[in-house]
Amino acid sequence: MQKQTPDQSFLQKLQSKWNLKSLRQVVLVLVVFALTGFTILFIKKPIFDFLGISMERGGFWKTVLYLLLVLPLYQLILLLWGFVFGQFSFFWEKEKEFIRRITGRKKNKGKESEKK
Repeated sequence: MQKQTPDQSFLQKLQSKWNLKSLRQVVLVLVVFALTGFTILFIKKPIFDFLGISMERGGFWKTVLYLLLVLPLYQLILLLWGFVFGQFSFFWEKEKEFIRRITGRKKNKGKESEKK
């Protein structure tokens, strides 16, 4: 990983943090995040309408349903847009990290997991 310096631009800091090869790749990743957010924004209402959930009022159960339905859908759409923009491997690695954090599993390094 590259070391960050105070005179780096925002995009250069992201490139270093995400361990990306070019600023072009950073921009593509940001575009994928933006498109995924807009996609969720547009499909959330039809999903809630289909389930008969009113969008006017908040509430505990609406939040729970949102997390159970829309959050996993966000992850899938993120991979889809990542594929479209040639960044699938970046987002697939992030997905695996996300799943590891949720399940509490550690990343296996090397062939240590194969030892008896």
